Amino acid sequence: MKIGLVRHFKVTRGYPTEKWITPSEFDQWMKEYEESDVEESEVDLGGIEWRKCYVSTVRRAGITAEKIYNGELIRTDDLREIAVYPFFKRDIKIPMILYPLCIRAAWFFNHKSQLERRTDVEMRVSKIVDRILEESKENALIVSHGALMMFMRKELIRRGFKGPKLGRPENAKLYLFEKM
Repeated sequence: MKIGLVRHFKVTRGYPTEKWITPSEFDQWMKEYEESDVEESEVDLGGIEWRKCYVSTVRRAGITAEKIYNGELIRTDDLREIAVYPFFKRDIKIPMILYPLCIRAAWFFNHKSQLERRTDVEMRVSKIVDRILEESKENALIVSHGALMMFMRKELIRRGFKGPKLGRPENAKLYLFEKM
């Protein structure tokens, strides 16, 4: 059985151009990112006959899946991106580069500002892998998001699949995992 992981197409909404922004400006940018259009591109699916396609319910993942897969899409919230939030509420400007670092640290250490804990994400990923393996032993394509794909890789390796290291997953690229 083969499982292919694909990160959605690149989002057109870039990072804020201001070097210093407030938490409310960062929140606005996150909303714009979530609603952004995507830059469609070709995806090499390795010449593999994919029998099922599971896709995040987030718009950018859906657009990607519709473009690369000709069949029924199985949409699920279990493949949504990890929900992270800035934890500072004072309206002071801080360097844009600090937001992702601080948010990741808050999430990693289970800060109360984060709605989804690491263990929640691990359980969500385990649940969707269970579903995929129970529904069929046929090749399955998964269209999702970068951070979630790293957890997906870890779960697939734990279950005996072989595949590449991801680092920071590229948009519109297939990462192939196979169970021998």
